[in-house]
Amino acid sequence: MKPSLDRRIQSLLPVALASLLVLGIARLVLDNLKSDQSHIFVVYGRQEMEKFNQRPIFVGPNDRFKEGCNVFEGEWVWDNVTHPLYQEQSCPYLVKQTTCLRNGRPDSFYQNWRWQPYACELPRFDPLKLLDVLRGKRLMFIGDSVQRGQFESMVCMVQSVIPDDKKSFQRIPPMKIFKAEDYNASIEYYWAPFIVESISDHATNHTVLKRLVNLDSIAKHGKSWEGVDFLVFESYVWWMYKPFINATYGSPDDIREYNVTTAYELALRTWANWLESSINPNKQKVFFMSMSPTHLWSWEWRPGSDGNCFNESYPIKGPYWGTGSNLHIMNLLGSVIQESKISITLLNITQLSEYRKDAHATIYGERKGKLLTKEQRSNPKQFGDCIHWCLPGVPDTWNEILYAYLLKSHQNVF
Repeated sequence: MKPSLDRRIQSLLPVALASLLVLGIARLVLDNLKSDQSHIFVVYGRQEMEKFNQRPIFVGPNDRFKEGCNVFEGEWVWDNVTHPLYQEQSCPYLVKQTTCLRNGRPDSFYQNWRWQPYACELPRFDPLKLLDVLRGKRLMFIGDSVQRGQFESMVCMVQSVIPDDKKSFQRIPPMKIFKAEDYNASIEYYWAPFIVESISDHATNHTVLKRLVNLDSIAKHGKSWEGVDFLVFESYVWWMYKPFINATYGSPDDIREYNVTTAYELALRTWANWLESSINPNKQKVFFMSMSPTHLWSWEWRPGSDGNCFNESYPIKGPYWGTGSNLHIMNLLGSVIQESKISITLLNITQLSEYRKDAHATIYGERKGKLLTKEQRSNPKQFGDCIHWCLPGVPDTWNEILYAYLLKSHQNVF
């Protein structure tokens, strides 16, 4: 004979009460753990408990590109699903020089191209995985305003996953510092347009026309680079203003006019010597970004035209190498890196960036710290900026490649 409904309900009551009791005790324990007065906080402290609760993210085989694959050989493919990686309006750390849409650019096509290597896949960018790689570490970008754009790009790529009260941004000239508190990680930028010291080293008031470079002086900068876990250097455009540059080598009072390529090589060797004497290769990794190309003359990709990068909406198809990229400088850089006793990873982003005539700020950037006037915008041939890049844009791809290299060398913590 089956028990009545009432008797079945009565038999379940003790089980239900016991379950509620267990849940109540568990809730009390968890609430106590959250309290600053709990025993575990008293013993270990909040900081240690937060570290305990942060589980490292596993970097798997799919997060690393294939050994031997040249990620710098490939093509730009249209991808308006995964790119851009962030929205211009969602990142408060961009400067006016890069916010092309906000400054009036009518199209956003430049944001939707993804770099696709021929022989492998770049890992999909994951800001949480990058933050895990950077846990307890510093990533510093060193160079000119092009490098500053790459720094801002990287900050924008990660900042959205960090709560507002857990991130900070400081300007301490010649540096900018973004911090992710829970990860004890920082992404930093250091203004040094020539890498070695010069009279243009002030972060905002730097001499552009009268350039004087101290080719064998780097110690002042180097003090800020010591102990940084990941150093990402870049220096090119500031050297290329004229074929010759005023510089000193040896005596600071002996100012001479040097051929730019000679001066660039001397500066690179000063830099390489500093690395060898100051870097701990077991704890620090060094990267160098190859030259960021310019697109100053449209006749190079469209014969017969007489403009620049203004009003360009699509990448260049097929093989292309513009006169804005100096092969001799590239070869010098390669030789210095190859001869260095310190391992230096060259990120050769020049060729892939050469195709992107469409992605510069042109008249939608700033000049001498101010947005262009209506009159200046009406003359893009003179005032169009074909050096700096809009964000989101090409520098995001540079950072996707840097991210891939950081993942490649990352050791999982179990």
